[in-house]
Amino acid sequence: MDSEPEKVTELEQERPKRGRGIYLLPNLFTTAALFSGFYAVLAGMNGQFENAAIAIFLAMVLDGLDGRVARMTHTQTAFGAEYDSLSDMVAFGLAPSLVMYEWALSGLGKLGWMAAFVYTAGAALRLARFNAQLETMDKRYFQGLPSPSAAAVLAGSVWVAVDNGIAGDQLAWLVGVLTGAAGLLMVSNFRYHSFKQVDFRGKVPFIAIVAVMLVFAIIITEPPIVLWAIFLIYMLSGPIGCLVRWVYRSRSD
Repeated sequence: MDSEPEKVTELEQERPKRGRGIYLLPNLFTTAALFSGFYAVLAGMNGQFENAAIAIFLAMVLDGLDGRVARMTHTQTAFGAEYDSLSDMVAFGLAPSLVMYEWALSGLGKLGWMAAFVYTAGAALRLARFNAQLETMDKRYFQGLPSPSAAAVLAGSVWVAVDNGIAGDQLAWLVGVLTGAAGLLMVSNFRYHSFKQVDFRGKVPFIAIVAVMLVFAIIITEPPIVLWAIFLIYMLSGPIGCLVRWVYRSRSD
């Protein structure tokens, strides 16, 4: 009587176990962000720098959505986290540096590719440090400039210049300094607000909705300049905030 269940159990043990699979929805957004970064590289190589800059900004939007979708649908996995990091490296590490090199830095020779490499290496180190400190870090702040924000500063500068008919070789040295600085800020110890404490599901005063509407209206008027200015201010907020805290402590002592 008991021999038949035992045979069934043995057969189940002999069968190869199927893979657990992955969740489609959040990884679909991650794949779209990865494709946007890949397209930015192709557009930059073909001299379509405005399209490359817009693709990097699109990758930022998609990268912000994949994590939120995963949390909302309770589909967070270790695979998704690793895939997201690899996508970020392409979209916010490799793509911006290659676009900047093709647009302005190639004329600087070795200094040009050194600035591009500093940015790429900074993005890789930033992502590795973020993953290593994910469980212990203060959720209110980022340590070092986030790679999407660094990519937005570079892409925004390209977008603004192309939109105003400014060639990259006219700004080569300035672009080299900006690219290298963004790479170094990503691996710095400056604190940047993460804005993760903002509760998007909670109630807000009516004036907050009016403010959001005004922000959208301002962005629509001049998207390249406004977006670049926002992320440039955010990039500078780290060292400026550190300087303000140092001055405050020195005065209090």
